[in-house]
Amino acid sequence: MPATRTSRTTRTALRRGLAAAAALPLLAVALTACGYGSQAADDKKTEVAAEGRKLSADTVRIGYFPNLTHATALVGLEQGLIQKELGGTTVKPQTFNAGPSEIEALNGGSLDIGFIGPSPSINGYVKSEGKNLRIISGSASGGVKLVVDPDKIKSVDDVKGKRIATPQKGNTQDVAFLNWIAEQGWKVDAESGKGDVSVVRTDNKVTPDAYKSGSIDGAWVPEPTASKLVSEGAEVLIDETTLWPGKQFVITNIIVSQTFLKEHPDVVEAVLRGTVKTNAWINANPDEAKASANAALKAETGKELAAKVIDPAWPSIRITDDPLAATLRTQADYAVKAKLLEQPDLNGIYDLTLLNKVLKAEGRPEVSDAGLGAE
Repeated sequence: MPATRTSRTTRTALRRGLAAAAALPLLAVALTACGYGSQAADDKKTEVAAEGRKLSADTVRIGYFPNLTHATALVGLEQGLIQKELGGTTVKPQTFNAGPSEIEALNGGSLDIGFIGPSPSINGYVKSEGKNLRIISGSASGGVKLVVDPDKIKSVDDVKGKRIATPQKGNTQDVAFLNWIAEQGWKVDAESGKGDVSVVRTDNKVTPDAYKSGSIDGAWVPEPTASKLVSEGAEVLIDETTLWPGKQFVITNIIVSQTFLKEHPDVVEAVLRGTVKTNAWINANPDEAKASANAALKAETGKELAAKVIDPAWPSIRITDDPLAATLRTQADYAVKAKLLEQPDLNGIYDLTLLNKVLKAEGRPEVSDAGLGAE
């Protein structure tokens, strides 16, 4: 597994290779708004130099968010672990701000593999009638919190009547919060967000400013947004992991275009070898992995996370290959209960064949699709 010195040497060699190749162009994704009005982010990452035997595809386009809950992608690309497994097949990274635009890219053929939350995965699978994607691995669990203004909210009961932000209507955190509200016996219209609690759909980028201005009283959000709010004086009222059996639930999956999976299974398997090795390295080297993720965020956004944000955020996220399939089914049920989704047929949403092949080769136990696997 890579050490810091090794990764620096690798990156130096890659930079020299890129210079000799007269500078590969920057990638960019320009997708039209879809779903809830989200758009793909401009991608500022250059292609990584590929070395070795090329697989069945020249390139593989991998999408992810510049979020800590997508640490497998951040670290696996920054450390070169995914590219190493691909040999001469080049990784083309693409970053996104939200799930709907990533699903559109996958369905539109401009993306092959993506890291994404459970709700967009479910929505994308259902809308395509099961034809366009498969979940092929897990990536992360946890990392979601309800953080609140302690001057206004001192207990769960105080949330009633307050303004609480979620990232967007129907996204994973929005669905979880609506379900929690219902469990308190309160009523909220899922479409408008109005009711006993005002659910304010706010982009994670602007949620800290909204909190500072007083326009929201708290937020049900993933990391690092939760810890950013805490750094502004908010306090954690609920860690969502405490609401789940075993204190784990899927927050990030790895999905693939069914067409790409069928045509290039060797490439998909290589990517999964890279993600499995990345996850093992992250869990064995948490401090180095945290620094690697922060370096990747700086490369993507131009700014790294302050220690007061990343230090509490990082340990709240559990990195795992297990897709925690049973929790995806539960999250789908939450969306149905909130009337944001009709009862979905999720049979076939998983294909864990290649992941379990990789895990077996690593001497690791297989993971379950909870009866939702492709035949």
